[in-house]
Amino acid sequence: MRIVSLVENTTNSELTAKHGLSLYIETRRHRILFDLGPDNTLFENAAKRGIDISTVDTVVISHGHADHGGALKKFLEINSRAAVYVQREAFEPHYSKVWFCKVPIGLDRSLMSHRQLVLLEGDCTIDDELRLFTVKSRSDRFYSPANRVLYDERGQDAFGHEQNLIIAENKMVLIMGCGHSGVVNIMDVAAKYRPSLCVGGFHLFNPVTRKSVPESLLDDIAAELRGKYADTLFYTCHCTGKPAFDYLARHMDNMHYIACGDTLEI
Repeated sequence: MRIVSLVENTTNSELTAKHGLSLYIETRRHRILFDLGPDNTLFENAAKRGIDISTVDTVVISHGHADHGGALKKFLEINSRAAVYVQREAFEPHYSKVWFCKVPIGLDRSLMSHRQLVLLEGDCTIDDELRLFTVKSRSDRFYSPANRVLYDERGQDAFGHEQNLIIAENKMVLIMGCGHSGVVNIMDVAAKYRPSLCVGGFHLFNPVTRKSVPESLLDDIAAELRGKYADTLFYTCHCTGKPAFDYLARHMDNMHYIACGDTLEI
């Protein structure tokens, strides 16, 4: 299995950084895009790495925010074969509250009826290699205050539109987008698969206030992951934020970062 970070907030390579996420994943049977980023950055960076987006057969959009699915229209113009798996609820309106204003950050609802979209309402087994799961109820355990600026039509977002991917090959791999439901809660649901690797954002940084979450929360997360999942390698990115990553990495030997352009061979 090969995982290439094509869109991420930071870069140590020739690829262009952008606020958002897109991971290109090759398995024995699939060419996958997990999230698409906000704009054309995905396609420009893929071209630099010689990755042909038209050959992708599976897309997973982790949740209904534009920094993860904003490039969907362009992708569908380029690729006419991939199945795009997304929770139906992801196409509901979503907002980020900036001071007293709610700014729309949702997906393009006009794409809901596109023939390539597979609209889900909960967990889904794609095949014996790929499974999608949700965290069905928001838990206040390890709740990130960075979520407080995010809303839907009902009020503060409960993230029922968020899904995570399990890839089963020679090792079990967990891929998540922002981890709004909490990395500990997501890992607890995924524990039955015993993932050897977890890749994704932890949403521990508020891009509006530019503040990280309290160290007390980071201490709790580190203790839980270190205690229960010491054999899992964690590669975080995107919405975790550098201060939170640096803190977690000081307290966990198995915490790493995957920047734009980085490749993991599994």
